Amino acid sequence: MISDLCRQLDSSPTASHLVEYWSRKLVDHGFQEFAHGTPLDARGFVRVNGALIAWTNTVDFQSRGIRIVGAHTDSPGLHVKQNPFTKVNNVQQIGVEIYGGPLLNSWLDRDLGVAGVVYDRSGKATLVSTDRAVARIPQLAIHLDRDVNERGLQLDKQQHVHPIWSTDDAIKSFESFLAAEFSLDEANVASWSCQLFDIQRANLFGLRNEFLTSSRLDNQVSCWAAMNALLDNDGDEPSLVALFDHEEVGSESTTGAAGPLLETTIERIAIAAGLDRAGFLGGLAKSHCISADNAHAIHPNYPDRHDQKHAPLINNGIALKSNSSQRYATSARSSIPVYAAAEKANVNLQHFSSKNTMPCGSTIGPITATRLGIETVDIGLPQLAMHSIREMCGSEDPISLYKLIKQYFAR
Repeated sequence: MISDLCRQLDSSPTASHLVEYWSRKLVDHGFQEFAHGTPLDARGFVRVNGALIAWTNTVDFQSRGIRIVGAHTDSPGLHVKQNPFTKVNNVQQIGVEIYGGPLLNSWLDRDLGVAGVVYDRSGKATLVSTDRAVARIPQLAIHLDRDVNERGLQLDKQQHVHPIWSTDDAIKSFESFLAAEFSLDEANVASWSCQLFDIQRANLFGLRNEFLTSSRLDNQVSCWAAMNALLDNDGDEPSLVALFDHEEVGSESTTGAAGPLLETTIERIAIAAGLDRAGFLGGLAKSHCISADNAHAIHPNYPDRHDQKHAPLINNGIALKSNSSQRYATSARSSIPVYAAAEKANVNLQHFSSKNTMPCGSTIGPITATRLGIETVDIGLPQLAMHSIREMCGSEDPISLYKLIKQYFAR
């Protein structure tokens, strides 16, 4: 199954590419796509830009509630600005905007491609992605920065994170590059949204291939596990996967977890089942949600950054994440379905809680719990180098996450 995960990672340099990847798979498995805002059926999916919601077996929503798994499609990175070209001496550079909280040093000296979506004047979207490197951010030579290893690398986000891409002045606009690179009609290009990505493919490494390294493991691994679990859900329990965009920048958008997309989609599912508002709210009260997002594995070079009793190990199972300040949505009650699913699936559960001197981040879990008012729990597989351009996790853990979620859907 890891080879399947690698195919997804390699095929999905952006959130929109990931949504397209899974939309095709859903159609191949007999799911019907519904336009956003139209009446829904008991099995299908909707997608809006970089977000996707898919569901199955929702006829009994009022009596059983629905099991939800949420994850996010976006990753920290460098997005191309609208007027990107600058020139220093004879070198043309691409202006970028920093999205989320990437480890910027990891973007240095990497072969970078361009991917995104291009809209024509009729509003039709075309996904684009180069199959070659077109840009690079070279690090300053140590001869010109002699004490860099002692004081640490310091990057000015405007001046030093500025990719080089050409010495040719012939390309005058990014639209002309897109048209030439992807055989588009430049006069028909209305708008675009593009970002840089590492063209190196996902790869297994280690003495026994016990590790996986790739870009965008956070949080495409959770998307992969949740969607496969939904497709392989052979039971009749109401189940849903929500893949949100913009988690890395706070989730406040029409396609983020703080927006109305999930809530309105579930309500439309309830209406399709013949329920009124009271029936919809009754179904929600019986529902439960897993927020699946990667956790920090204990780093062997920095053990002091972790609470040793709550630091999950790679290839040792899935982390149950908790935080009393509600940075995670896990509670004693909401964790019960996860304990049950892990036991039935024979998946080991670990506990993650941040060291008190190391405040943790947050997830879509508390946001989803707040919007829907349903019990929610945060889980995730352990990983290292989170928010690096090249992250890593254990090669066994994605399978464990898939097994746990599949059993969670089966109840």
